[in-house]
Amino acid sequence: MASCLVLAKCVAAGALLTALPAYADSAQPGTALLRDMVGFQGQIAFLHMNVPGMVLAVVRNGESIVVGYGERADGAGEPDGDTVIRVGSISKAFAGQVLASLAADGTVRLSDRLQDRLGWPNAVVPKKDGREITLLDLATHGSGLPREVALERDPQRPDFVSREMYKAALKDQELLFAPGTGLHYSNYAFDLLGEALSNSAGKPYSQLLQERVFAPAGLKDTAVRLNDAQKARLFQGHAPDGKAYPLTDVSDMQAAASGLFSTANDMVRWLKWHLDRFGRNDAETRTLDHATYRVRDGLDPVSGLDESGHMDAMGLGWVVMNPQGTRPLILQKAGGRQGTLSYIAFSPARGVGVFISINKFDFAAGTAMPAFANELISQLAPR
Repeated sequence: MASCLVLAKCVAAGALLTALPAYADSAQPGTALLRDMVGFQGQIAFLHMNVPGMVLAVVRNGESIVVGYGERADGAGEPDGDTVIRVGSISKAFAGQVLASLAADGTVRLSDRLQDRLGWPNAVVPKKDGREITLLDLATHGSGLPREVALERDPQRPDFVSREMYKAALKDQELLFAPGTGLHYSNYAFDLLGEALSNSAGKPYSQLLQERVFAPAGLKDTAVRLNDAQKARLFQGHAPDGKAYPLTDVSDMQAAASGLFSTANDMVRWLKWHLDRFGRNDAETRTLDHATYRVRDGLDPVSGLDESGHMDAMGLGWVVMNPQGTRPLILQKAGGRQGTLSYIAFSPARGVGVFISINKFDFAAGTAMPAFANELISQLAPR
């Protein structure tokens, strides 16, 4: 970021930097170098983005730090590793891991038809040109379903889409393209994926998340529903005009696409699970989760997948970016909901991962955030 170079000169002159960032891991040994490499760059990025607050978590070769900047909420102190963040569509990568886990133990196959796995007796899943939607199509945005369910919502609960609404929408749904022939970003598809996985395993989707993702990675604060103590630690989202957003609910049916809350400390734990490259525990799940399934070449259309960096291929919810220059291969996913924008990215081969979140809907900041994270991975990746 060219503007960051200008900011760096100002910071060096003492014109902008008035306080050091808050480190969540200051007592942990072995992180001094990582703090020194990351903290200053994070401060520059935070100033550049001009948002109320920012949380940055970095993992490198098993070491990790979490840094907070600005305000967690209006009038509050800095966010930290325990600040509860609405991670939005990063939830899709969690759904991909649930699918990978169920495929690894034979509960489902990636090629299973949605029609056979959805569990709605009277539902007829649409098809196009003789092609039927599979679980893999759902997890890679290749289903042909539109981005959202096109039904009028309750103005008092604009974010809420019930299971009944999904059933009604699916009844007359037309596909935008034949499944597997293109890619189009779809929340609709991932919510149906969560329902299909729940039906296949005979358990609520939230229980699958706990058993298949949260517990194996040691996640402590990641959830679909918040308790009062977690609500008190919420990263307060803001509209583009700076007005604070209220906390709103989504239905259980929306958990797979965008329903999760988490913390930077949990994102560190999850990144370490993903970066356990040669670990035996969950090795099959990790292999399936990190694989490339849909290469961009030859697909038509390709839509809604380049906002955080050019998509070269799709994994199970993960956007795959091929190596470019000094940047290694990266798996990444962005998410936004209720005034919070987040991004997670990691390089499986280089042992580096980054999670970053800001608490304001701002287009320029939302573009700068993943660019900063991707560049940071390039800098930190061992060569």
